Amino acid sequence: MCHRKQIINKNFKDMILVTGGTGQLGGLVVENLLKKMPASELAVLVRDASKATDLKVKGVDVRVGTYFDKESLTKAFEGVEKVLLVSSNDFNERLGQHKNVVDAAKAAGVQHIFYTGVTLKNIETSPLKPLLGDHYQTEDYIKVSGLTYTFLQNSLYQEVIPMFAGPTALETGIFFAGGEGKVAFASRIDLAEATANILASTGHENKTYNLTGAEAHSFADIAAELSNLSGKTVGYVSPESEAFEASLKQFGLPEGIVIMSVLFAAGIKNGDFDVTYSALEEFLGRKPTDLKTFLKVAYGV
Repeated sequence: MCHRKQIINKNFKDMILVTGGTGQLGGLVVENLLKKMPASELAVLVRDASKATDLKVKGVDVRVGTYFDKESLTKAFEGVEKVLLVSSNDFNERLGQHKNVVDAAKAAGVQHIFYTGVTLKNIETSPLKPLLGDHYQTEDYIKVSGLTYTFLQNSLYQEVIPMFAGPTALETGIFFAGGEGKVAFASRIDLAEATANILASTGHENKTYNLTGAEAHSFADIAAELSNLSGKTVGYVSPESEAFEASLKQFGLPEGIVIMSVLFAAGIKNGDFDVTYSALEEFLGRKPTDLKTFLKVAYGV
């Protein structure tokens, strides 16, 4: 699949552009790339240049554009060989946004596009298809475009655990409709480091990499680990989907957040993320961050 010897590559002739360069994932990718290559050979796409002043000071080429504006994208991609398309977190016609990026990349003469998608057992049987199906549609569109591609199919971030389990899980326990489903959670920090290693090396043409944690864990496992770490009894209750949705609405959460939470819970319960691969460890050259280590930091225990 991948080889650690590919990670180190000192031949950085090509300009690399990272979209969402000040975002949570993109920003970490840029941070890692700056350890591997001259800032002069790195560009970022941002919506607001004022948020990237620190990168500009370091010598990174800051380019302004949005996924909704194909003209701005085409201009931003001039002189770029590799583009990392960090998938949009705006679900308003997300596939259309991604198509704009791909079309602009092709028009600007970009040679290689990298795309951050998602690792799922089977999108066709997943309750999450309405929400995540566009990742696979984007990959299909990239293939048809004729651009050289690399698909980085990420598992769920460990960072979503406190969102689903609740920030006060140590006191209240976990109330989440994930059933006994397991997830091979991976930390955003690890995924960003691996992505930078892939971008800064060769041999990834037309490859798909499944980037997951080394082990899959259920929310019952998370509750048990929190109990062990804190010395408290942290319970886990998995309600039916309807009861879970009703409880979220009682908190006054926006409808979009409620729908997203219910769908992710259903997908987890369905076992959609219960799949592990070795690629993340291989590209990191070390073991990925494990659940215990993440929970200790996230919950301060």
